[in-house]
Amino acid sequence: MSDKPTKQILGNYLELDQGEYVQVMYVWIDGTGENLRCKTKTMSFEPKEPNDCPIWNFDGSSTGQASGSNSDVYLHPVAIFRDPFRRGPNKLLLCETYHYDHKPTATNLRKSCKTVMEKAKDEHPWFGIEQEYTLVDESNHPYGWPKGGYPAPQGPYYCGVGTGKVLGRDVVEAHYRACLYAGIKIAGTNAEVMPSQWEYQIGPCEGIEMGDHLWMSRFILHRVAEDFGICITFDPKPVPGDWNGAGAHTNFSTLAMREEGGLSHIYEAIEKLSKVHDLHMKAYDPKDGTDNMRRLTGRHETADIHTFCHGVADRGASVRIPRQCAEDGHGYLEDRRPAANADPYKVTERVVRTVCEIAD
Repeated sequence: MSDKPTKQILGNYLELDQGEYVQVMYVWIDGTGENLRCKTKTMSFEPKEPNDCPIWNFDGSSTGQASGSNSDVYLHPVAIFRDPFRRGPNKLLLCETYHYDHKPTATNLRKSCKTVMEKAKDEHPWFGIEQEYTLVDESNHPYGWPKGGYPAPQGPYYCGVGTGKVLGRDVVEAHYRACLYAGIKIAGTNAEVMPSQWEYQIGPCEGIEMGDHLWMSRFILHRVAEDFGICITFDPKPVPGDWNGAGAHTNFSTLAMREEGGLSHIYEAIEKLSKVHDLHMKAYDPKDGTDNMRRLTGRHETADIHTFCHGVADRGASVRIPRQCAEDGHGYLEDRRPAANADPYKVTERVVRTVCEIAD
């Protein structure tokens, strides 16, 4: 057995000329609504658009999306990105999933989201999602935490620097650069309040692009962490007790909210959100709100799941208006309720339906 590191050996092969062929990795959401799957197709040219790639299929009985007796599920290409792992002309391809009868699978929430975004396109809905996540080992123990114990209490970790204050920065930096290479609209990153917990921001994105870029950024994060032998969890409350949970805070605005005098439109949007709080809570995690109950307790920078409230610069509110937006008189609102494992297609569709008054 060679004593060379495995990645160094692999590098020797990845440097080989691949000739006229291109590797396209098809990526999709599986039957859990949280996990991603992938497989690769060889193509004889470099695709530039999703429609350049053929519809493909996979064994849905192995992903919780079909029965074994009728297992083929179709992959419809919808968004294409540069591949930061294979590089060169190779691509990552996000796909929607469809049954044999060409109806969307239960976890294909993109199709209905896209329909809603088309109806609201004249209002130019913009989103930015703050994706929190936690680095863990294969037993789901937070990365770098003492075995069988806990680190020092929260306080020095948020946006921290230095040994003992941050854990896993190498994964974060690799993910950030990989997203930039891929063409993901990643806006920034920071260490979070709980040690080994991090956040990155995707956006601003308009309409359906928000879900496309966030899902692919999640795929890239899992793939980067794989290279480091670390796991990623988007669990909304990965550690019980006096530790912060993980959210997917959703920043949202319409054109009217961004223009002069937009603050009044922001408050109108908040009023609409307040009237359907329970409906939104069911949409803001994959388990119809039960996952988020562990996180939204009214503590650790959250509002109680059963109560809707809002405020300027209030991180204990359901919806926060950033201080700068309040001073400028226009801008956006931040919905702090979505869980880290929420489906961005479902979240953004729900927000637009409510604020832009598009009927279910």
